[in-house]
Amino acid sequence: MTDIHKYVTEQPLGVQTFFALVDTTARLIGISEKYWSSKGLNGARIRMLVEIAKAGGSILPSMLAGRIGVTKANISVLLVPLEQHGYIRCTSHPEDGRKRMIVLTPEGEGLLWEFMPGNRAVIAEQLDKLNESEMRKLITLLEKLQG
Repeated sequence: MTDIHKYVTEQPLGVQTFFALVDTTARLIGISEKYWSSKGLNGARIRMLVEIAKAGGSILPSMLAGRIGVTKANISVLLVPLEQHGYIRCTSHPEDGRKRMIVLTPEGEGLLWEFMPGNRAVIAEQLDKLNESEMRKLITLLEKLQG
């Protein structure tokens, strides 16, 4: 057991960095999820609404799947509760009737306006441990990893 213990605890710097990102992200997501749960909402569903809003209020299901990291096959299942609650509606693509678009409804937009400020405050409270310069540097470094 000592060999595996040593292997998983004595990591090269790149692996340490990766797991620091994973652990920090998981903790922040947990805090965000706790907020959404306290409001009777699901954070993953809110994320889909946010991504639709970021896209200007409508998006192709395949693009939404890519943005949230799920397969095209799973996106339809994930959208059902949002449509049932009236937060989104599906319409035909304006240029290609074979495609469908997911559209954020006024109810979905209202939900975001109502609860996003509280979620942002909870997350901002966690990030207040960094000063503005540190946050900007962190954003720059994370963007560098994305490129």
